[in-house]
Amino acid sequence: MNQRRAVIWVSLGAPFLILLALLATNQRQGKDRVQVLPAVLVGSGLIISSALGRQRRRARLLADLQRARTPGSNP
Repeated sequence: MNQRRAVIWVSLGAPFLILLALLATNQRQGKDRVQVLPAVLVGSGLIISSALGRQRRRARLLADLQRARTPGSNP
């Protein structure tokens, strides 16, 4: 498997984890449904963490670009 495909599969891991947890919720009854909660929380946490990290990197990149465009600034 080439590296690009591996990256794609890893990036789909968190959504698949949430999907699997939702499917497992349908299979369980009563108090057994609580067992899928960790999978949902971990998958959601990974997605939120990734989105926040991406947002911070983009903001940092924008600030660096704006600083570089400003006349008289030293990089």
